[in-house]
Amino acid sequence: MAARSRPLSPHLQIYKFTLTMAMSIVQRGTGMAMYVGTLLIVLWLGAAALGDGPLAVVNAIFGFWLVQIILFLATLALFVHLFGGIRYLIWDRTQMMDPAGRELIVRLQLGVAIAFTVLAWVLWVWLK
Repeated sequence: MAARSRPLSPHLQIYKFTLTMAMSIVQRGTGMAMYVGTLLIVLWLGAAALGDGPLAVVNAIFGFWLVQIILFLATLALFVHLFGGIRYLIWDRTQMMDPAGRELIVRLQLGVAIAFTVLAWVLWVWLK
């Protein structure tokens, strides 16, 4: 039996890698990263519910520099995912779908997410 000629699926050797493609992957990654951030919030709330002793221990752990970096990245993941969702809502309305619009909205998403993350940390962590 002769082999049937089937169309080949496009792959990364054909497509030019763009920021929009990268942010699509990042959107999925930030969704998964928010599970870790949610677990950290649950840990803190559970310690607060148990009393001052457990809360002091968790606050001491959360004050460690490595955990602070993890918490900062969890906050960044939250805002990147949030504004990525807003980007998808804009695209669902078929707005900013041209190449320049797609590039602009992804850059805005990243810039606003970084600005909101830094602002949140300045207001609630560094200036407390």
